[in-house]
Amino acid sequence: METNQALLLQNEPLEKPISLWRFVVPLLIQTLLILGVPAQSVYTLLTGRTAILQTQPVDPYDLLRGYSVTLSYEISRVDKLKQLPGWTDLVKQHPGSNKQYEPLAPGTKLYVILEEQKSSSAAIPQAWKPVRVSGQPPTSLAANQISLQGWYSAYNLISYGLETYYIPEDQRNDINKDISAARPIKPGEAQPIVVEVKVNAQGKAVPVSMWVRDRKYHF
Repeated sequence: METNQALLLQNEPLEKPISLWRFVVPLLIQTLLILGVPAQSVYTLLTGRTAILQTQPVDPYDLLRGYSVTLSYEISRVDKLKQLPGWTDLVKQHPGSNKQYEPLAPGTKLYVILEEQKSSSAAIPQAWKPVRVSGQPPTSLAANQISLQGWYSAYNLISYGLETYYIPEDQRNDINKDISAARPIKPGEAQPIVVEVKVNAQGKAVPVSMWVRDRKYHF
């Protein structure tokens, strides 16, 4: 009996040791996913094209919260984009629930084509002009144009992932003072606050700096 049991034990397959790769590969994938977003931002900063965006009028008392600055842009407003070529076709392709209050379906992706403008002042760069809207990435653009990718969020607003920036604490007071003083000289005149961004070939952008009047702040 003991001999038979010994033979059975010898014939049983030994458990294989767990491969180290079973732990390393998932960990490597997770690490790459975590680092993917910063790496993409760095790549956009290095290879993207520079564009200048005009902000909307901002309330300096609501602009700075904690260690971040919150901005919106002229091209964030539907009433600005609906005047451009391509908007009617976009609404037909992705209609919202209400033509007036929700013209597009939430989450609709769009591309705003911006055209470079010659700066009339050396103190602050000229904001690029929106000239067209498209529901698809443009296949060809002029040398002085870029396409910026955005999404319809809600309340007739478009988001570009460029609305919130974190700023060093030592810059908060200076930015707040400059923004408080940055009032349009004439009614209807654009507020002298523009944001410099880098835009990659897919239309995704990262912020580089913000001009408040003649002062430049880096993000």
